[in-house]
Amino acid sequence: MFAAAPIEAADKAGFYAELTQQARGLLHGERDRVANAANFAALAWHALPRINWCGFYFFDGNELVVGPFQGKPACVRIALGKGVCGTAAATRETQVVRDVDAFPGHIACDGASRSEIVVPLVDANGALIGVWDVDSPDLARFDDEDRAGMQALCAVFVDSLR
Repeated sequence: MFAAAPIEAADKAGFYAELTQQARGLLHGERDRVANAANFAALAWHALPRINWCGFYFFDGNELVVGPFQGKPACVRIALGKGVCGTAAATRETQVVRDVDAFPGHIACDGASRSEIVVPLVDANGALIGVWDVDSPDLARFDDEDRAGMQALCAVFVDSLR
């Protein structure tokens, strides 16, 4: 049985380093995408402070389709280039949105969300797997330290699929 230890860190870098280690241990030896995504989302949900949604959207060759997540029911399909998730998928760049109301074309799945971070998931050949999406009810919840931490965390998920 995997038991996530409470994370007590002096700073965000330390927090994400510990969370990344926990994710690596949780996903170790498993290659199933759905199983790993479900456990990854649950781990993040319990560890990340001040969030109201976290989960995956997987690319089906045409659009993003909701995958395992934690939080309120979500939008099911998102076109590439639409909203924060579609923008991250289309550009292959992490999107850190301090105020979702200021993001052109933001898709409001949960009206309580005020800020968001979305990390594109790309395999070793450059093919889009999907995106990892985290929302917060707080304005400006995410910053460049979260970007670096979430990207390192997502690398563990992508590596688990090999």
